[in-house]
Amino acid sequence: MAADSDPESEVFEITDFTTASEWERFISKIEEVLNDWKLIGISSGKPLEKGVYTTGAWEEKSDEISFADFKFSITHHYLVQEPNDKDGREELVEDVLPLPMQDLLCMNNDFPPRAHCLVRWYGLREFVVIAPAANNDAVLSESKCNLLLSSVSIALGNTGCQVPLFVQIHHKWRRMYVGECQGPGVRTDFEMVHLRKVPNQYTHLSGLLDIFKSKIGCPLTPLPPVSMAIRLTYVLQDWQQYFWPQQPPDIDALVGGEVGGLEFGKLPLGACEDPISELHLATTWPHLTEGIIVENDVYSDLDPIQAPQWSVRVRKADNPQCLLGDFLTEFFKLCRRKESTDEILGRSAFEEEGKEVADITHALSKLTEPAPVPIHKLSVTNMVHSAKKKIRKHRGVDESPLNNEVLNTILLFLFPDAADKLADGFESRTNTSTGNNPPSESEDCNLFNQFKSAPSDSLTYKLALCLCMINFYHGGVKGVAHLWQEFVLEMRYRWENNYLIPGLANGPPDLRCCLLHQKLQMLNCCIERKKARDEGKRGSMSDRSPAGTSSDAGKGVDHSGENPDKEKEVGKSWESWSDSEEEFFECLSDTEDLKGNGQENGKKGGAKEGNKEPVNLKPEGRLHPHGKLTLLHPGEPLYIPITQEPAPMTEDLLEEQSEVLAKLGTSAEGAHLRARMQSACLLSDMESFKAANPGCCLEDFVRWYSPRDYIEEEVVDEKGNIVIKGELSARMKIPSNMWVEAWETAKPVPARRQKRLFDDTREAEKVLHYLAIQKPADLARHLLPCIIHAAVLKVKEEEALEDISSVKKIIKQIISHSSKVLRFPSPEDKKLEEIIAQIMSVEAIIARARSLKAKFGVEKCENKEEKEDLQRFVNCLLEQPEVSVVGAGRGPAGSIIHKLFVNAQRVSAVPPLDEDLRRSGPAEERRPNTGGVADFPPPTGREVILRTTVPRPAPYSKPLPQRMYSVLTKEDFRLAGAFSADTTFF
Repeated sequence: MAADSDPESEVFEITDFTTASEWERFISKIEEVLNDWKLIGISSGKPLEKGVYTTGAWEEKSDEISFADFKFSITHHYLVQEPNDKDGREELVEDVLPLPMQDLLCMNNDFPPRAHCLVRWYGLREFVVIAPAANNDAVLSESKCNLLLSSVSIALGNTGCQVPLFVQIHHKWRRMYVGECQGPGVRTDFEMVHLRKVPNQYTHLSGLLDIFKSKIGCPLTPLPPVSMAIRLTYVLQDWQQYFWPQQPPDIDALVGGEVGGLEFGKLPLGACEDPISELHLATTWPHLTEGIIVENDVYSDLDPIQAPQWSVRVRKADNPQCLLGDFLTEFFKLCRRKESTDEILGRSAFEEEGKEVADITHALSKLTEPAPVPIHKLSVTNMVHSAKKKIRKHRGVDESPLNNEVLNTILLFLFPDAADKLADGFESRTNTSTGNNPPSESEDCNLFNQFKSAPSDSLTYKLALCLCMINFYHGGVKGVAHLWQEFVLEMRYRWENNYLIPGLANGPPDLRCCLLHQKLQMLNCCIERKKARDEGKRGSMSDRSPAGTSSDAGKGVDHSGENPDKEKEVGKSWESWSDSEEEFFECLSDTEDLKGNGQENGKKGGAKEGNKEPVNLKPEGRLHPHGKLTLLHPGEPLYIPITQEPAPMTEDLLEEQSEVLAKLGTSAEGAHLRARMQSACLLSDMESFKAANPGCCLEDFVRWYSPRDYIEEEVVDEKGNIVIKGELSARMKIPSNMWVEAWETAKPVPARRQKRLFDDTREAEKVLHYLAIQKPADLARHLLPCIIHAAVLKVKEEEALEDISSVKKIIKQIISHSSKVLRFPSPEDKKLEEIIAQIMSVEAIIARARSLKAKFGVEKCENKEEKEDLQRFVNCLLEQPEVSVVGAGRGPAGSIIHKLFVNAQRVSAVPPLDEDLRRSGPAEERRPNTGGVADFPPPTGREVILRTTVPRPAPYSKPLPQRMYSVLTKEDFRLAGAFSADTTFF
């Protein structure tokens, strides 16, 4: 049995040698990718224009292939070009060279400033690279390199692809490539040498020519001439101190306001170090023929001054330290602090007066007093005296984060009405403008609206700038906590003594601004109401008439529906109708209340008959007649009543009210309760209307309050006359209508005897408590939009002086990005950091522009045309990777660059000379140094391109392009050769 199974087992062990190996599969995958990318066949394209490698668009596409389990990435790099219309005609030409071989000889794009290294070394417009997929993988052994190169050669031969194919070998940092390009009967081999130390014979042109000729091995004599392109690069690092435009800040002059960049209310801008670290001058000889110049180990004809082409690039300092960026970064760090003000400063300064302010009934009891204690003078000393007295009990005077001088300066800046000379007339100043050159109103309004910050002339905005300055220069978070504590004490002082807060717009809180600004506006509203009540000006301050009533008065009986709906039940404080013990009525006397109640009781029976009021009541609280409108039934003129102002609200109160209303649910009881809560203002207006118009009905009220709910139409009466008949709208006739119910329960009570809709005392105490519990981190969060707003205004102002187009685009992006991030509460830290980074990049660009302008003496140039040319040159240096110098070493910019190098050479050889070399002079004044010091240092980089066309490998072979690129730096030497050979006649 075993003997029978042996032949069968031998059959299964036969190896099929026709199965593809891993190497063959790898070659097949390369061919497949080349087919997918449509790189098969004859390559065609237009001749390259000058500079297209820099200005044109480069694209790439990648795929992944593997050799067994070793993964490679294959990438196609190509210059985007318009399709060529001459494709068909070129295909008919038999001896045409592949396009990459033509590119080897093209001189229009030597030394491109920004391109792939293979583009710089070989001048190719299109190529494919195969490299290990992982960064830490490398092809190191010679056998593997040869295997990959063989794979490439076979794939190119099988597909007929004429695009050069490179393989990356050795470690990636060495940038070593070998490759091949095939055409009909021709082949180009791309080879490379990379050394740490260069042999002495290859440091000059004659040695490079020798190696190039020996590599070509051309059998012809004499050898066809070799074309050369040479570039020498010189680096200038030693900038002189007097070329630096930014003056160091004088901190001591801050309090006196002498330094404009550091006074309170302004953000500084500028670099603290030179943002331009190096200047690279490239001197180029683009077209030279062998024999024209001599350069060997003892002599050189290559004088940079005589070079026909100069080009310059600047190396920018990485993340230069800039003042505005430091201010923003340090202020943003406050947002991450966890400590409270009490923890930072020790025991709270408010503890001693805690007994006075903890119980709100004490504050309310003050309203029953005849008048507040008169304050004769309001000065900085009076403002901070009580605060300092309490703070000093817990820490010594010397331990205060802010000294008196700085603190007084800030308080005078924030509260200019506190100066002694303005003590008498400060009350009328409710708006304070600051700044020498404020931005246009429309621009600023648009910005603070977009950023949800505050107007640039507001107290909130100025407070943000002061806190930012304090945080950076005067004690950090401790100084911030100290100033905020003083600010809160000042707010309470002003509330208790009826002093309006300056720098805030009149009216209710502006919901477009940050919450802190809204809170201060709310406090100002409370102060205004309390002040008016204390002074007895109820008619002008505490009472109101609905929006648009003055215009209604002049419209007569015109009810065209143009007036907006004046229903006031939406958006009113849900607390305003509550049965709180703290509320009170401003009654004239008990007898008038009894009289009013008796009148109401007598009214109840007749209210159902047309909802009319008895006519025998005495009218109260009238403002003025409403045009020609009359009451429907008595026929007397309709009077607009004096009504209460609606309760102003901040966004957090609105949100709180919305949550309370939403929690009531959708039940009938919840809906009724919600309607009652929302109708407090409507009920108040109805009572005021009834008091001003005895005998009125609901239709009369609707005609004034919501004209579009009273519909009038023309009808013909019994006598045939056309008369106007009116009735309530459909929604007013719905059973259990809120308006009807409110009208039936409303009593004729004038506004001055009604319950207050807005309890200013309670709201003011809530605001003051809110301010007192803010941590420095909370404060920074509130004010960060104002700081970003100020920073954007600052860079816009500075950019207008420099006129840099790229900066304008970035500023627009910053505004767009910030408006999206800051409009929502609690923006993410990462997004805020992105905004700050964008602002810092703009500041760095502006600083670089000023540094370059100072170095090139733009402002000191007297010739207008030269000045414009230099300004254009500086702007190009900021925006372009490399800029050509017009006139090379003999032009205005070239002359200045030459002097910069000469000065740097002198400084390196002898002590610095007190000589102003920034001013450009005529070329004739340039003379070499007599002290034996060269005008230029040894070149940092030497680049040489050698080209020729010779038959290879035999004298009767087809003449083909040969090219060798050499680059020599202090620590690097590279030779990149492209050598073509005839594969038909060899």
